[in-house]
Amino acid sequence: MAGMLSTSPRLGIFTHKILDQSTLRVGIALFPGFQALDAFGPLDCLNVLSMTHSLTLAVLSSTMEPVTCKTSMTNPHVIGQQIVPTHTFATAPPLDVLLVPGGIGTRGSSQVVLDVIAFIERVYPTLKYLITVCTGSGLAARAGVLDGRKATSNKMVFHEMQALGPKVEWIPRARWVKDGNIWTASGVTAGIDVILAWVEEVYGKETTQAIANEIEHTRHLDASHDPFADLYGL
Repeated sequence: MAGMLSTSPRLGIFTHKILDQSTLRVGIALFPGFQALDAFGPLDCLNVLSMTHSLTLAVLSSTMEPVTCKTSMTNPHVIGQQIVPTHTFATAPPLDVLLVPGGIGTRGSSQVVLDVIAFIERVYPTLKYLITVCTGSGLAARAGVLDGRKATSNKMVFHEMQALGPKVEWIPRARWVKDGNIWTASGVTAGIDVILAWVEEVYGKETTQAIANEIEHTRHLDASHDPFADLYGL
């Protein structure tokens, strides 16, 4: 799948050409109370990638109703956005990659949380890659797919994640962790770094740096760089 974006700062999005005709099928599993940047950070990187490489995207949830960032666990003054699914978990198309964001909505055992967990467990054997951000790794742990693997998560609630996956080898000091075909990221903004690290492995360094340039993001290249582990005493 190796392809290359021009790194010229003068290159506009309308001059991008498809360099790779093979299509990668991406899905993202959403639930009420997902963290917006957990989802939209990686998705925007993939939006840029799709200017030169063929991708499809399925936005998945329990129902076809719009999915909100807000939950009943937050105060009434909290704002949030909604995203409209393209498929339910029951009607999901075949996928190569599944993204699982975190957020307050990952807590508890509501039906939608159980639906996400069941979907991860069901679809993982058919995936090429599973990528989680923040407490999305807690959902993957509850699905059993992280058992015996290394993984990381949001450092503020790291001990909570450890309790959800006692068979997981949790790595406290990590911006992201790769174990086989599973990539797990630390909190929120780490989702951008993990998706770019994944893009580099699949599509190459030049393509990845061009995406980072286009979104004006300075990458963390060291997966073990994690000041938040110190902040939370891990």
